[in-house]
Amino acid sequence: MGSRNGGEVMGIALFLLLVSWGWIFPETVGQKISSSTSLLLQDDDDGRELVQRNDGFEAIMEEDDTVRDDPLNHFNKYRGGYNITNKHYWSSTIFTGAAGYGIGVAWLVCGMVYGSILAATQSCGKARGKGKGRINYGHKFYLWTILLAAFFTILTIVGCGVVIGGSSNFDREAKNIVKIVIETVNGASNTIQDTTSAMKDMIANLEASTSDSGSEQTSGALISTSHQLDAQAATIQWQANKNRHLIHKGLNIMYIVTMVTMSLNLGAVIAMSVFGILRLRRPFHFFIVFCWLLTVLCWISFGLYLFLNNFSSDTCTALEMFQENPNNNSLSSILPCEQLLTARSVLTDVSSEIYDLVNQVNTQISVSYPDIALVCNPFSQPPYYEYQPQNCAANTIRIGDIPKVLKLLTCSNESNEGCENGQFMSNSEYKTVEAYTNSIQDFLNVYPGMESLVECQTLKDAFAKILEHHCKPLEKYAYMVWAGLVFVSVFMMCLVLVWTIRAIADQKLHLSDGSVQPAISSTPNMLEMANY
Repeated sequence: MGSRNGGEVMGIALFLLLVSWGWIFPETVGQKISSSTSLLLQDDDDGRELVQRNDGFEAIMEEDDTVRDDPLNHFNKYRGGYNITNKHYWSSTIFTGAAGYGIGVAWLVCGMVYGSILAATQSCGKARGKGKGRINYGHKFYLWTILLAAFFTILTIVGCGVVIGGSSNFDREAKNIVKIVIETVNGASNTIQDTTSAMKDMIANLEASTSDSGSEQTSGALISTSHQLDAQAATIQWQANKNRHLIHKGLNIMYIVTMVTMSLNLGAVIAMSVFGILRLRRPFHFFIVFCWLLTVLCWISFGLYLFLNNFSSDTCTALEMFQENPNNNSLSSILPCEQLLTARSVLTDVSSEIYDLVNQVNTQISVSYPDIALVCNPFSQPPYYEYQPQNCAANTIRIGDIPKVLKLLTCSNESNEGCENGQFMSNSEYKTVEAYTNSIQDFLNVYPGMESLVECQTLKDAFAKILEHHCKPLEKYAYMVWAGLVFVSVFMMCLVLVWTIRAIADQKLHLSDGSVQPAISSTPNMLEMANY
């Protein structure tokens, strides 16, 4: 009787489904621990973050204090939060998809074992001969296999549609986020380059206009700073372009693999059902094996998307914490905010130099040329030197407009022979002042962007846009894909098992009777559509 073999297969199926249910919903998505236990110490193995406080070291237990099993650390708990520079974070997060990987491997091993047993049994059956009497399954058995197969096929097709839709949307949202980040980083790099260009012009004009030791010291500091900022801008842009290439490559691979797998699923389950109904043995058996392997791939894909769902959630949590404190959170190791803090002192130094220079010029104007309007000082008083050009009085002159005023006080030729009443500045002196004031104005033009960058406001604005428009959809579509893959995988398993039991029954009939037709004449005509 084939019922015994069918019962064994169904027993394996029930066992795997129970194991699947137990693996999918345990601790795979991580456990949250109370943030009240802030007593952890720095440990390179689990990547915990520490901050020096007045009363010693205290661990930062932030909102992303997820506890996960770390396979690279003997399956000890990883407690370091979001840190993409830490291999233990990656291993523990990838391991959250262990349910899918494990079930996929188990399903593959079961298929290999069952295939080996079936091959050995068939070989022994051929050695003993065919005739041991007819086996009668009844038309209800065949009818139920077809009805169940049709039911599972429809559910699998629906699940494939869900996965395809979710995967397309997930890919779009992920690439939108990457685009925002890359554009922001490139904008930051351009701001730094504009700032260093203005600083270099100031250096050149400063060196041309004076040769005293104080000016040389100032220009040397500006040269060193501009070189450091140029190197930082180049590094930021290189890292951004490299990461964009890697991320796009990974997303494209995931998208293509998912689409190909689901497309093959759709074609394979339909073909398997058609060949099963028509009872065409060779293609029917081929598609059973093929669908078995596709089920393995579906389970592994489920594990990968479960990992991506957790990673997306971690990333959005890290972005939220970045909004609160950009200089002390889990993103500090990969974003330039902490490194750009060194530029704050440079901006303050340059601001103080411009502030002092404008005050000196205004003092000279007040004493020697009381009829000339004073120069607007765009910076507040020390020690803050805040850039506040909007506070300038209406009767003052912008630094960039100084050449327009001095043009009226400049002699018409270099020999000063064409000087008119009130003109006192030579042409060469005017050109020097013009170049110097223009370079200062160029620096002031990029100052707000550089100040925003140093304070990480540029990144805050970009991340606020991601959090508002893209984080929730990204997590939703990742969840939609992995839940759809579970749906597809489970019903693929059921469908394959139903057709496997049917194939076993047909094989028993074939060996016992030498015929592929059922032993009762009342079998429905649709079951007799093909002869072997």
